[in-house]
Amino acid sequence: MIEKYQSSQVQIRKPSEMIYGTLADFQNFTPIIGDKVEGWQATGDECSFTVKGFPITLRMTERVAPSLIKVEASDSSPFGFTFWVQLKEAAPYDTRMRLVLHAEMNMMIKMMIGSKLQPALDGIAEKIAEAFNAA
Repeated sequence: MIEKYQSSQVQIRKPSEMIYGTLADFQNFTPIIGDKVEGWQATGDECSFTVKGFPITLRMTERVAPSLIKVEASDSSPFGFTFWVQLKEAAPYDTRMRLVLHAEMNMMIKMMIGSKLQPALDGIAEKIAEAFNAA
């Protein structure tokens, strides 16, 4: 069963091209995430790491500059999912961002983590916005 989760829309006071350019390359995440997960490795299109003993590989499968980035989990992930970053420039230096997660979860996985995904997605969106707005 595929479940859809959407973050709240956040405001980033930067041009969408700048945000897109940063988020569309996994290597840009190394300084932020590299020491927070086990075994972080990244190329422009793919990253892999381990969380609680589960190996995860993510791949950027679609990029539409400067408005959309789609990321998919590999078959080795605990559950299949697609993650989208949607960017819409409302005005110069006013970009709105929303994160969308489509997760394929069986009933057991949904019971274990389903209720945690929405707050996590909102938190990630807020942290991304804070990081860009502080830079």
